[in-house]
Amino acid sequence: MGALNGFDFKRKKYMPVFPRATGKPTVYIEGYPSEDDEPMAATGFHGVQIRIFSDQLARYFSTESPVYIGIDSFIYYYEGDRTKFVAPDIYVVLGAEKFPERRSFYTWTEGAVPTVVFEFLSDSTAAHDRGAKLRQYLLDIGVAEYFIHQPEGDKPPEFHGWHRNPAGEIEGIPPDAEGGLFSHSLNLWLRWEDYPGKVRLLRPYLPDGTPITTSTEEAQLRLEAEARAQQAEARAQQAAARAQQEKQRRQQVESELEQLRAQLAALPDEGS
Repeated sequence: MGALNGFDFKRKKYMPVFPRATGKPTVYIEGYPSEDDEPMAATGFHGVQIRIFSDQLARYFSTESPVYIGIDSFIYYYEGDRTKFVAPDIYVVLGAEKFPERRSFYTWTEGAVPTVVFEFLSDSTAAHDRGAKLRQYLLDIGVAEYFIHQPEGDKPPEFHGWHRNPAGEIEGIPPDAEGGLFSHSLNLWLRWEDYPGKVRLLRPYLPDGTPITTSTEEAQLRLEAEARAQQAEARAQQAAARAQQEKQRRQQVESELEQLRAQLAALPDEGS
């Protein structure tokens, strides 16, 4: 379990510091719809991306109580106006309690707005995700960072991020040489890689480049760690068995020597 224990140490080291929300978790407010007729995932590519990425974030922040991760649920951001809502693919609210689970997120009762929002592009939403949602998320709602990503592998790569600069203006997050973007709010690198099924998978990494594993990868790591532990135990048992055999051989040799000494002592003295 060395790799897993090492990751837990790094997680504590790199976990961002943030204030708690000033309000209370709110499951539902009457009069504010919590669903529509739109499917949760526009395509299978989106389904894979949303499932894996949200699981990675949820497990990474599992040790931090006040972190809420929403998946395609409504965010109402103006009290009294139920037309003022958005439904991002994934959003993270640092400072808001994980539980209870909400039907929708109401910024005025929670005393918090989403810290980071992720949208995964589809044919029907791409133009809106690139355009109007920029101002809506970053200026109208007050989200700290906004990222868009194209998960469909047959389409050209598209991964961009924005935040508000100290002057309050929208500013692009500059990519590194490999196209990765750093989220200062989450203190994580974000990079994409090719995934089976022609999915272009966006993944989070620690600041030192350590990947945050998927559930499948973590399960494999645990199996490998258990196998190594079993192998080490087997080697220890074999070493103990060899030591026992060596001890028995020494005891046998000592016994034979004692018998020889006794036989020599019993022989008649040549001078008698």
